[in-house]
Amino acid sequence: MNYYERAKYFKTKKRLGQNFLINGEVIQNIIEYANIQPEDTVVEIGPGVGFVTEQLVKHAKEVIAIELDEEAIKELEKLGSENLKIIHKDILKTDISELSEGKVKIVANIPYYITSPIIAHLLGEIDDLNNKNRNSISDILLMVQEEVARRMVANENSPSKQYGLLTILSQFWADVEIKELVGRKSFFPAPKVNSALVSLKVREKPLLELSDYTHFRKTIKAAFSQRRKNIKNCLLSGGFSKEQIQTAMQNLNLNENVRGEKLSIEMFGKLSEELLSCRK
Repeated sequence: MNYYERAKYFKTKKRLGQNFLINGEVIQNIIEYANIQPEDTVVEIGPGVGFVTEQLVKHAKEVIAIELDEEAIKELEKLGSENLKIIHKDILKTDISELSEGKVKIVANIPYYITSPIIAHLLGEIDDLNNKNRNSISDILLMVQEEVARRMVANENSPSKQYGLLTILSQFWADVEIKELVGRKSFFPAPKVNSALVSLKVREKPLLELSDYTHFRKTIKAAFSQRRKNIKNCLLSGGFSKEQIQTAMQNLNLNENVRGEKLSIEMFGKLSEELLSCRK
């Protein structure tokens, strides 16, 4: 099947970040990674002209395609699949919990310029313990920029630019794994960067059990606010008192000159709890 020949007749819109996947092997791998069962409902974000969609409908009970581009929707309608429901809407304005009674699987080749907002929309923020979207999702398979994928799976031992707020948000609510790197020539038009398929197995409970998740969010936001500064100065700028910081870091045997990207998610949890107790 020549996806390139089919794709080149559609006028892509740069403002929507449209890059259609035309690599048939990668499309088949997406179906395998998503592990779609006959009883599954799949929500596809940004289906474009439907190259992945036409494979998804062969395996799932229902495919709900959420697409913003009216011209792409016309192409999707040509598929004529009885188990395909097309929704003309912005994913960031879509309530996933209203789409299906049971949990859904998400498959998405998303515009790279809104990757972080979409991940936050699907998973909810760190302190959003009862997010309706996340509670409606079992698995997410995302095609993202390789650089973003590296950030999502990073840890405190990764290069400093990779580990940050997106890392913690992704891993706090999901088990994250890069399934496959995808070259830029697998798309039309070809983007300037390579991509990666990332799997997120959504957690029933957050990664850490904390007494105050909003305080934890405040702690990590402050810690990564100024990457060139040590964590002590970042926390000071974030509204924590000098005494509070010194006591908390002494209790945890942390060097005041350490930078935030060198602390594990678990250590951030401990630091947040110590800062909270020192405030009392």
